Amino acid sequence: MPLVESDIDLTPFNTLGLPGRARHFVRLESAEELAGLRADSRLADLPWRVLGGGSNLWLQGDLDALVIKVEIPGRHLLRETNDALYVSAGGGENWDEFVLWTLQQGWGGLENLALIPGTVGAAPVQNIGAYGVEVKDCLHDLTAFHLKTGERRVFGHAECRFAYRDSIFKHEEAGKWLIANVTFRLPKHHQPATGYGEIGKELAAAGLPATPQAVAQAVSSVRRRKLPDPAELGNAGSFFHNPIVESAIRERILAQYPDLVSYAQPDGRWKLAAGWLIEQCGWRGHALGPVAMYEKQALVLVNLGGASCADVARLAETVQRDVKQRFGVDLIAEPVRW
Repeated sequence: MPLVESDIDLTPFNTLGLPGRARHFVRLESAEELAGLRADSRLADLPWRVLGGGSNLWLQGDLDALVIKVEIPGRHLLRETNDALYVSAGGGENWDEFVLWTLQQGWGGLENLALIPGTVGAAPVQNIGAYGVEVKDCLHDLTAFHLKTGERRVFGHAECRFAYRDSIFKHEEAGKWLIANVTFRLPKHHQPATGYGEIGKELAAAGLPATPQAVAQAVSSVRRRKLPDPAELGNAGSFFHNPIVESAIRERILAQYPDLVSYAQPDGRWKLAAGWLIEQCGWRGHALGPVAMYEKQALVLVNLGGASCADVARLAETVQRDVKQRFGVDLIAEPVRW
């Protein structure tokens, strides 16, 4: 039976550094420990919330709930075929450490996702992505346990219903499952993606070949330049989704703003750089009370110190309003609200 603590401060467990307390809190090191939690009468009628690294969390205040911090370890080669390696990782593994471990083994495929904060188990929920690559591109399947019934279920790639920063775990299955393990399919004949953003330029400037290890190094360098360290300045990474719009909307904006940053999508639509939209509205480096849009990357909302949920909401809503008024585009906040 894992130790269940009461009245726990959640400030250290969300990278935005927002205040809030959990009625009960537990660190889970194996999925089997869920049975003990279900047998605890104190927890029966409470909502259960699953916590990874807290890097995509917008805490709304105190939680009358059980917060389960997933710390399930493990990473190993599951099996190998002529074409691919199938690599398994526990849901509590640190994502960046796992990516670097795969590269140390000489396995490519996840290098563009280096230095993204959070855990392996949380990565599929958000379908994390960066520099032209998403988790869905390499995920084979995942094993999850139903919080209330204990049912064990393997979700195949198709069953996860991945989309841009989206999955089934943010919709009808939201809040129902704890992801205990994820299996990735890493192709043996892998060609790293270097055509998105600054990665190609970073490699050329450093005189590095486009190997998976070099791409991870370039990605990490760019991220460190543009994004603040949550340990030094509270943030949840990219605070808004990059909006995906119809071609006509992109053409309308492009006619007035020829330097619009946008990326073609397979379905004919266009992904607009939310950071660029926000910067055009004058919010880069601009504060509203104790929160601001980061001076080096307008897409990142930062806690300058002592911010509350209401402070974050006020700035987020103001930025959304200004982008809507200028460009006619809706920005959607990325962090999950608790």
